[in-house]
Amino acid sequence: MAIITIVTPSGSAAGSVEVDDAVFGIEPNVPLMHQVVTAQLAARRAGTHSTKTRAEVRGGGAKPWKQKGTGRARAGSSTVPNWRGGGVAMGPKPRDYSQRTPKKMKRQALHSALSDRMSEGKVIVVDGWSFDRPRTADAIAALAAIGAEGRVLAVVARDDHNAHKSFRNLPNVHVLVPGELNTYDVLVSDVVVFTTDTLPSAPAPKRPKATVAAGETETAVETGAVESEAVEGAPAPGATDAEVRDEISVVDDPSIDSDDDGAVNPADDSLFGPGSAHPLDDGAAPSEEFTIKGNADSMLYHLPSSPFYGRTVAEVWFTTAEAAEAAGFSLPPSMADGDDEGAES
Repeated sequence: MAIITIVTPSGSAAGSVEVDDAVFGIEPNVPLMHQVVTAQLAARRAGTHSTKTRAEVRGGGAKPWKQKGTGRARAGSSTVPNWRGGGVAMGPKPRDYSQRTPKKMKRQALHSALSDRMSEGKVIVVDGWSFDRPRTADAIAALAAIGAEGRVLAVVARDDHNAHKSFRNLPNVHVLVPGELNTYDVLVSDVVVFTTDTLPSAPAPKRPKATVAAGETETAVETGAVESEAVEGAPAPGATDAEVRDEISVVDDPSIDSDDDGAVNPADDSLFGPGSAHPLDDGAAPSEEFTIKGNADSMLYHLPSSPFYGRTVAEVWFTTAEAAEAAGFSLPPSMADGDDEGAES
């Protein structure tokens, strides 16, 4: 880190301070500073300029003279742009000149400007402005004592009213509080004067959020690393509603393998009651008695006679329509009043 000598308002040395290299020691990014300053100056524009078009000027309701026989050029309106008193073609209208600049870009441009002034030795740090009362003569004497010449940017504490009032009458001094420090004011100033309280530093890096996977309980986050233990029966991250319902169920009989994958797991125990079963690995019914397809997302069931039967991928199979309705499933609205001959009792 670079070291700057701290001075008193009388010009004597009062120690030294280390400045953050991330603020005062980087390579100035000239294109970035140009972009930020351009946006800052554009935002200052009022954009209230306005001219009248031919539709807005007064007159023009009648044809100035007849089309033929006068010897003059034909004319249809007195509001045309080529006539005196007519409208303005493509003239300025009120608009917003402001540009959106990301915060990170503005911060980096400010750091580049401060680093440029630091490399030229134009950054001064004062231990504090000890003005007993607002007095411009005291401010002039203090600036002369610390060697601040030319255009001076003084960054004072927000509650230091005496210093603010003492500097503000000087035409070559611009006074800011730390929150108002910006790239443009730094670049147009010859000297930047800080106090030890207003000396900027780079913001601390954000601590990464400790993420805990679904189904785990957090046990320690003090160091930023999460130690967790899995909760038995918890759904996997990104699981669908149907998968969550399957994961919640508990295996009562360890010999059940209804999905035909060769492994017994909580998904093998159907959550939809008697007369229901999960499909096999290929989507087929576990046995011939399961003929009704159920969709767990829409909570609809389809009979073999339904026109939707062939297009439906069964997420659960039922033996009867009564078993499906007992599990909370219902027929599609278009089939609710239709023929249900396909149901098996």
